[in-house]
Amino acid sequence: MARTGGYESSASEARKVPEALFREKHVHYLQHLDDDKESLSYMMSEHLRMGGVYWGVSALALLGRLDDMSRKAEIVEWILSCRDPKTAGGFGPNVGHDADLTSTHYALLILCIYDSVDRLDTEGVINFIAGLQQKDGSFSTDHWGEVDVRFAYCALSALTILNALDRIDVDACVRWLLRCMNYEGSFGPVPRAESHAAYVFCAVQALALVDALDAVDLDRLGWWLCERQTPSGGFNGRPEKAPDVCYSWWILSALATIDRAHWIDNDKLAEFIHATQDEEDGGIADRPGDVPDVFHTFFGLAGLSLMRKADLAPIHCVYALPVEVVKRMQLPPILPCYDSCDDDG
Repeated sequence: MARTGGYESSASEARKVPEALFREKHVHYLQHLDDDKESLSYMMSEHLRMGGVYWGVSALALLGRLDDMSRKAEIVEWILSCRDPKTAGGFGPNVGHDADLTSTHYALLILCIYDSVDRLDTEGVINFIAGLQQKDGSFSTDHWGEVDVRFAYCALSALTILNALDRIDVDACVRWLLRCMNYEGSFGPVPRAESHAAYVFCAVQALALVDALDAVDLDRLGWWLCERQTPSGGFNGRPEKAPDVCYSWWILSALATIDRAHWIDNDKLAEFIHATQDEEDGGIADRPGDVPDVFHTFFGLAGLSLMRKADLAPIHCVYALPVEVVKRMQLPPILPCYDSCDDDG
């Protein structure tokens, strides 16, 4: 057995890496994700539905295939039905579920893509998000009180989109985020917790949204992120872990935000993503040979979009929205590279 990039594979598992993106197969896979609503996997993912819709819609947007207007109307109405009447204006992950900050952020992003933000009770959403800020500047995801950097990013992103950052204590949030920074320059989910690449994404983009990255040693952070690239070309989330396609987004977008994306081997990363495609049925898996899912399909496509390694719509590395959407909504560009870019890059 040979160890390759944090996980073991045998010579019999080796296969030729496809050089092309199976666009039409991925489109078919994404368009038929919810065909069997009676399946066990569909039922067991009920609590992830809002995220799943965001990943699927965003993936189709990157592929340039958001062309089914009947699905648009259906999805928008479904999102609005997920509003939790027990809150000021928050959304749950599915109809009848309690509202949380992450689902509310996903709902907003989907409505941005579909140019339907005007359907929102904007003031209610703002009040819901602002009401989740804690005394130390952090954000909880719901009234139960779970706190970590994911929710700070979701809050700052959503309030930037809604032009309502003045409704929270931004300085307190920045101070709390910086408490999550570790000795190697990266970030954990909460203060004094182990660094993890997905939380680094959230912390970096949250600080970028409020122009506070000057408080971070970007070279030290960039080096920690670059060290996550394994011999396979894929990234892992922590030292000595297996590579996973989702980090193609979490890490590459953070590197792009701090202007260090050229520090890694983009060609090897693209090769790793291509190798995780399902050549028969479409979709992208976490690593070669595994079963695809919508989560990894979106993040694999997003990574390829950032690298310009496929014919995909460009994605904004901070908002996680297609650049075309950011421009249409006239959102703050956040980074100088988006000040005057066109939709093709």
